[in-house]
Amino acid sequence: MKDVFSGKWVWITGASSGIGKGLALALASAEASLVLSSRNVEKLEEVKKISGLDEDHCLIFPLDVSDEQAVKNVAEKVLKTIPRLDYLFNNAGISQRGLVRDTGLEVDRKIMDVNYFGAVALTKAVLPGMIRNGGGHIVVTSSIVGKFGFPMRSAYAASKHALHGFFETLMVEEKNSHIAVTLLIPGHIVTDVSINALTATGEKYGKMDPGQAKGISVEKAVSKILKGVARRKREIIIGNADSWSVYLKKYFPGLFFKIAGRVSPV
Repeated sequence: MKDVFSGKWVWITGASSGIGKGLALALASAEASLVLSSRNVEKLEEVKKISGLDEDHCLIFPLDVSDEQAVKNVAEKVLKTIPRLDYLFNNAGISQRGLVRDTGLEVDRKIMDVNYFGAVALTKAVLPGMIRNGGGHIVVTSSIVGKFGFPMRSAYAASKHALHGFFETLMVEEKNSHIAVTLLIPGHIVTDVSINALTATGEKYGKMDPGQAKGISVEKAVSKILKGVARRKREIIIGNADSWSVYLKKYFPGLFFKIAGRVSPV
């Protein structure tokens, strides 16, 4: 992987924890130069310190991806600071734990703003420069529920479904511009995604799901992700047995929905 990422500039959103942090540390080991973004500057500084990269090769740009103007402003600053952007990892996101009938529309909008419009806005901001520079690679963190609906994840699943529609279109439109697109489809990975999820009222869920706790490690997930990105795969499914649900839904939808109705959503 070092041959692929060495000397490249990589921008990672959601880089302060979980998959984003894991990607940052692995890419630093592969001798990539990093731009790290999230809302938590203190945690970004910790990631930068652990990475071992110096000031010239690891830059911190705080960013709330749900703020459209902030996305435009920060993207402009980043592109003026680094020589070129080779990879963008749209990894920032927020999950959900709430029934459709109980969830306020403001929660649906917030999740869509972060998970979908944040990734779209940042991609639109960097895409022209990538095309002028002869190409680039955009990586987007979706989810297995980007492939199907699941209880207590209505807005989250909707936002991830939307990512597939947008980025698969981009994949086709800009193929001749040498813009590669990879959609990451993680299942259960041991991160704080359930802890930070929004409830029906918009409050923090604050608990680790049992399924999440039994997931694969961030390190194992990141290894699979970067191997797939290096091969320019269009989709990378990451997980244990839960990842097979993607194939179950595709080939045996009747059985899938029967099982999904019996599985605990948490």
